[in-house]
Amino acid sequence: MQIDTSILIAFILYFGAMLAIGIYFYRKSKNISDYFLGGRQLGSWVTALSAQASDMSGWLLLGLPAAAFWSGLSAAWIAIGLGIGTYLNWKLVAVRLRKFTYVADDSITIPQYLQNRFMSKSTAIRSVCAVIIFVFFLVYTASAFSTGAKLFQYVFHFDYVTALTIGSIVIIAYTFLGGFLAACWTDFIQGMLMFAALVIVPIAAAFNTPGLSSDFIVSLGGDNFLNLFADASGKVALVTIISGLVWGLGYFGMPHILVRFMAIKDSAMIKKSRIIAMIWVVITLVAAVCVGVIGLAFLGNHGYYTDAGAAEVIFMDLVTRLFPGFIAGVLLSAILAAAMSTADSQLLVAASAVSNDFYKALFRRNASNKELMWVSRAAVMIIAVVAYLLALDPNSSVMGLVSYAWAGFGSSFGPVILLSLFWKRLTMKGCVAGMVVGGLTVVLWENIPALAATGLYSLAPGFVIALAVIVIVSLTDKEPSREVQELFDRARSVNI
Repeated sequence: MQIDTSILIAFILYFGAMLAIGIYFYRKSKNISDYFLGGRQLGSWVTALSAQASDMSGWLLLGLPAAAFWSGLSAAWIAIGLGIGTYLNWKLVAVRLRKFTYVADDSITIPQYLQNRFMSKSTAIRSVCAVIIFVFFLVYTASAFSTGAKLFQYVFHFDYVTALTIGSIVIIAYTFLGGFLAACWTDFIQGMLMFAALVIVPIAAAFNTPGLSSDFIVSLGGDNFLNLFADASGKVALVTIISGLVWGLGYFGMPHILVRFMAIKDSAMIKKSRIIAMIWVVITLVAAVCVGVIGLAFLGNHGYYTDAGAAEVIFMDLVTRLFPGFIAGVLLSAILAAAMSTADSQLLVAASAVSNDFYKALFRRNASNKELMWVSRAAVMIIAVVAYLLALDPNSSVMGLVSYAWAGFGSSFGPVILLSLFWKRLTMKGCVAGMVVGGLTVVLWENIPALAATGLYSLAPGFVIALAVIVIVSLTDKEPSREVQELFDRARSVNI
């Protein structure tokens, strides 16, 4: 089938812009702090939009609309949980983490912060963190690569491997060059593109659907299609609601989001960032659900797709049916924006774990900034190649990959980050135990049929069990030293 030249031009212009930003910030990354944290100089708008764009990934434009198309408003419980979690993360974690990481010897990564938080010379906690980050970010990055591949496969009719290769190369290139600043500024632009596309597409679909009404939608989707508390069976199970809402807990443990809080220029700017972020999140989540719901009315057939997985192309279907070539290309670039804004951030955080928290901590404590930057760039390449291999399965579900990684990070790091900021009695042994148990709980829950069959999202047991383990181990351990407790008090009171 012939490729639409106007769509191709739009994609090339988009890729060119992202690569240009990477090249520009290559000159700006002069040391390891610049490469991983941008010198802590981010403004409110860039902090907010880069955090949210790196958060939502291709799931926002593929997975959520597909779930809403297939199940109706009952699929919105995940969106509700994410909205609540976003607010709590900005409200409870952002300011404190900015202060704590600065006071804790100007820590530039989450693993380094946790070690410095306890003034420990042991690298055990950083090594455990590095392993967890490496494992779960491989899965998460693979989901972003898969998103890009499915887009190219749909639009240009490339075979899956070719599509995957093209998208992966672009993401790797500008992350390799520019580091954190490139990731944040491209995420800022991509966040605006995602916002515009998600608002425009369901509005256009609504105006192009004759006789659009709630009754018409219900006639296609079923009596409970527009009922938040009921699905096709007549009711939404409590476990489904809990599993949806618990997604919000994952935010407390997402390293690629948390580093944005660490990088803002001044903690006093976080309130403005929180307002910007919440407006973006609420509107995009509502719009993504509307893509699925209104998309059903526009397509006129609930059986248009065979299952929820097949329905992940609904956003693409609407765009190509509603808009001419070049405009369609710009709107479809939003899917690339979602994939790239997540993948670049994850690659960077994983690379920082390899270079700063593994290579430097265990092998080359006196490594120069230049050496660490090149180790980091090499790590970006290696991690991306492994993620690429994981994404080679064309039948892999974007939603499935994201949910696995989200649960892993939320359970491993979420309870640890919260308690490190709010509980003076926390000990390093408690942190290590909680991270290991949280991550293992998710892996076991996802892979033991009897546990997976409960329908409960693995983040729920993983988070709760990890939290309990941290508290129990910390209380049975000796109290933190006076110096550690003084650091805690200083971090709470400092204004930076």
